[in-house]
Amino acid sequence: MPKIYPASANNVQQSLSKESFITKDNVTLPLYSWLPQTNPPKAIIIAVHGFNDYGDFFKQPAKFLAKQGIASYAYDQRGFGRAPNRGLWAGVETYAVDLLQLTALLGKKHPETPIYWLGESMGGAVALVAATAKNLKTADGIILAAPAIWARKNMPWYQQALLWTLSRTVPWMTLTGESLDIVASDNREMLVELGQDPLVIKKTRVEVIYGVANLMDAALASASTLNLKTLLLYGEKDEIIPKKPTFQFIRNLLSQHAKNKRVACYKEGYHMLLRDLKAEVVWKDISTWVTALEPIPSFEAEKNRRCFDDLIQ
Repeated sequence: MPKIYPASANNVQQSLSKESFITKDNVTLPLYSWLPQTNPPKAIIIAVHGFNDYGDFFKQPAKFLAKQGIASYAYDQRGFGRAPNRGLWAGVETYAVDLLQLTALLGKKHPETPIYWLGESMGGAVALVAATAKNLKTADGIILAAPAIWARKNMPWYQQALLWTLSRTVPWMTLTGESLDIVASDNREMLVELGQDPLVIKKTRVEVIYGVANLMDAALASASTLNLKTLLLYGEKDEIIPKKPTFQFIRNLLSQHAKNKRVACYKEGYHMLLRDLKAEVVWKDISTWVTALEPIPSFEAEKNRRCFDDLIQ
């Protein structure tokens, strides 16, 4: 059976230092920060990394945003980067709670500054689950960069069956994905650097893949109940999160509280939108949206509809 390695019952005083975030169960998670010269900052972004990645993923966008007066923080989630239990899965609830705890700490540190979550891929799914937490302080808004919402019900039956079987027979088996002919970005230099980075996980246990599937199921279910100010970013050349489940997610997302939700679709964008060759266009849109200088076109706008023409009936 798939195993998870959730937070323990220990209850200590959560805290922040310059380079770490200590959770209530006394786990130290590496913390990254990029701060503007303006004080207080115009806004704060908590960036949540994607699958097998770690907090440094946001370095380039964060440097750009700092010049716009926006502070950025990121952290290594449990099992990733330099965080404890590398390569193991902590469970959907634990990942969401960690984000909520960090938000509470940064809220105390910057009491007058709006806080936004930015989740890339798997990080977007974590942010979506955290956004539905009851009786807890969430963010003022959420940015979903190619969110991982390819839930089981949208997967082909044979993928579901294979994942179920492997997770119950050989959960310890590791997979690399090297045989998959998938382009994650047009930024080849960046992809090479990731391949050489020892903190990026290259081999994934089956039980972790199963855990990510659980996370995506929960993220998809949150779409119609999300009432936070939301910006969704998607690249039409995304080969990792397919267009069809993304379109279905967007429809559910806009079925409630549509006025405070925006979707930006990039014709030349890949899955790793924040690190593509044309990523600065995306960074500018994030800065504009966060600081509310002007609205970004909604999903109904013609510019974005063209990305989904083949799916719109």
